[in-house]
Amino acid sequence: MIDSYIYVITALLPLSACMLVFQVNPYHALVIRGILGAVAALVYAMFGAADVALTEALVGTMLAITLYAVAVRSSLTMRLGVIQDRPVEADGESLADSKTKPDFGELMNDLRTILNKHYMRLELVTYTDRETLHRALLAKEVHGTCTEDERWLFEQDQRGLAPGATQKASPQDDQDQVGQEYENLPYHTQTRVQRLYEIMQSELSLSATSLSYVNVPEAGKDH
Repeated sequence: MIDSYIYVITALLPLSACMLVFQVNPYHALVIRGILGAVAALVYAMFGAADVALTEALVGTMLAITLYAVAVRSSLTMRLGVIQDRPVEADGESLADSKTKPDFGELMNDLRTILNKHYMRLELVTYTDRETLHRALLAKEVHGTCTEDERWLFEQDQRGLAPGATQKASPQDDQDQVGQEYENLPYHTQTRVQRLYEIMQSELSLSATSLSYVNVPEAGKDH
């Protein structure tokens, strides 16, 4: 009866292990992993294995959790490449500002909301031009890219509209507009990660961007 508390503490080991296995949130799993290591170190200390308990506390708990936290932080981040702001013109207005469409911010907010559901975060990486951005995607520096669709900009120029402006379609243009609704969108998003493509395809509202998957060959393989 005196040693009954030992059985209670020991029973916490399989209990915390089961909680760890069935945990969905990776950050919650890190916390439970710390509890598991602390309980294991306590059990070793109660049975007189002070050296093993110290090793478990320092290496099996503190060091392991630190390494896991770094791995989770880096692996659950989507790096999205975008074109950086362009130089300021003579009138003081940035050329990027003149071509910025209001739905870009909404698109990024929607993407952040979707990634948060999967315990991920969005990191925007800026590049100077499309060629550099495309090379970064092929070199696997980023997981995806989001750029202005050149066909959409061409259509705006042909209509004589300022970028970001809209024009009410005439009745005779309604049929053509329906057919092109999902072809010429303001932005085009690419990703080289199949899982990210599946997530965005199923959950992202495609009202402002088209979406495509880019199969990037592994290093050393023939293109």
